[in-house]
Amino acid sequence: MTSSPISRRAMLRGGAAGALGIVVAGNLDVIAGPAAARAAARPAVGYGELVPDPAGLLALPPGFSYTILAQAGVTLLESGQPTPSDADGTGCFLGREGSVLVNNHEIGGSEPFPVPALPGLTYDPGARGGTTTIEVDAQGRPLREYVSLAGTHNNCAGGITPWGTWLSCEETEQKAGGRYLKDHGYTFEVDPHDRAANQDPVPLKFLGRYAHEAVAVDPYTHSIYLTEDAGGPNGLYFRWTPPAGFRGGKGALRALAQRPDGDTAGSLQAMKCFLGSQHVADLSEATTPGTRYKVEWVDVPDRDAKTVSVRKQFTDEQVTRSRKLEGAWWADGGAYFVASFARHSDGSTNEHDGQVWFYDPRTETVTLKTIFGVNQNPDEEAGNYDGPDNITVSPYGGVILAEDGEGLSHLVGVTAEGKAYPLARNELNGSEFTGPTFSADGQTLFACIQSPGFVFAITGPWGRPSNAALASTVPARPV
Repeated sequence: MTSSPISRRAMLRGGAAGALGIVVAGNLDVIAGPAAARAAARPAVGYGELVPDPAGLLALPPGFSYTILAQAGVTLLESGQPTPSDADGTGCFLGREGSVLVNNHEIGGSEPFPVPALPGLTYDPGARGGTTTIEVDAQGRPLREYVSLAGTHNNCAGGITPWGTWLSCEETEQKAGGRYLKDHGYTFEVDPHDRAANQDPVPLKFLGRYAHEAVAVDPYTHSIYLTEDAGGPNGLYFRWTPPAGFRGGKGALRALAQRPDGDTAGSLQAMKCFLGSQHVADLSEATTPGTRYKVEWVDVPDRDAKTVSVRKQFTDEQVTRSRKLEGAWWADGGAYFVASFARHSDGSTNEHDGQVWFYDPRTETVTLKTIFGVNQNPDEEAGNYDGPDNITVSPYGGVILAEDGEGLSHLVGVTAEGKAYPLARNELNGSEFTGPTFSADGQTLFACIQSPGFVFAITGPWGRPSNAALASTVPARPV
């Protein structure tokens, strides 16, 4: 989720000045033909036009409101230290009193408020990231917050498991040296309910060491699908298949990692796509929603990347790459995953400002569900969105995406029919949204603004979002 050091707006101006931006599935960029672009429908209203916030934090649709659950440097942990910086990917679980959130902290360097390196919960005292757990009552009020994983590096996103735990991912390839006493770039399991289960953190090395972003877990086979956010060359999409006889459950992944052969347990493979018999080298080749590729899986030679980064162990002919692979979510019998943007300058075939893909394990295919054209006016509130990152599937249809792009920052909804709409706007600054996830009853959407570090509970008149086009200045009513 960490942005490229090269400004995306600079890349946009330098490499896509003539492009015609589009929004979502069913709409085509000029790269797919001007007739298709002219015929594209305007974005959906969703829950209505956003209402400015007098407090200057979140603009929300009419009837919606928010509660601040945690704020970096302001609210306090049970251990007495301030809430850590850079709230990111978040998992939500049903609790005895309401909801339990496990909140990643994407802390890699000089952020002001680290995750405290508490005894028994710290993997590497030289690293400052990790997770905190926030317990919330049925009315959406915070009850307590405490450290559940410390001493990890740049915890970006992750994913929930079918057995009710959170997989927290390190977005880094940092090796031991200097202040870092251990290698980083791993995935860790965090139990939202059993504090004792989080003692003495164990890296799940069988899932590989690379710039992890997010995961989605198949509830039937317990295979794990993983995104990599990396460049030079661009990242890969992975599948981990468990060894014979493995059954997931609380403590099962940890026990597997601690076996003598735990570092290489199961099979870690990278995705390779085909259109007919033609190899697809880069996911940006797809420009039309509904594009479907056949998938094969290629074994990773050295998943711990002892000398060569995992993605560099393959030639471009052996795998399918993508710039900025980000959020992941399991739903509808498969794994949704997001590519945040692509530019010619980073080696991508075509330019876009976001794709949402769906991998179907039954047919061994990936299908492009949503595409965002290059956003020429990121500072304008004109139905232009860019840089989708974290993703969650809405219980009311469609998906919710956290925008991590240029200019205005939103939570962006996409209806089941493929229309985009703004669900929230950051009115404080240009920082990205992170960690959208619904409560078990669907009544509360939890989400974060990464900097300066807010965790919100958003409530309102949820229902199926309107799919009507913006035809006037009168807000559409939810249906």
